[in-house]
Amino acid sequence: MRRSVALTLLSSALFAFAGCKSPCRQLSERLCDCVEPFERDTCVRNVATEENRLETTDAELEVCEQRLETCNFIETDTTEQRKATCARLQTDEGKQACGLAR
Repeated sequence: MRRSVALTLLSSALFAFAGCKSPCRQLSERLCDCVEPFERDTCVRNVATEENRLETTDAELEVCEQRLETCNFIETDTTEQRKATCARLQTDEGKQACGLAR
């Protein structure tokens, strides 16, 4: 138990000192890309607040890292592409790829 807590704290500290976002935060922010533009900043702030409120385990970080690899269709160049990829999140396949399916 102590080792798990220590590893979680260490990984969180490494992300903080490196200026990097955790994989779970990156994944959540990708999903923020699919809200209305005027709501995106609020979504990103809420993600940051939740990340600070919750303790993420190493296992959860690993799952988020895996989901980042499969949920890579959201990063797009144009508004039309973003609409198409966000529509994909409404499908079972898209939800599974991003860890939204149960």
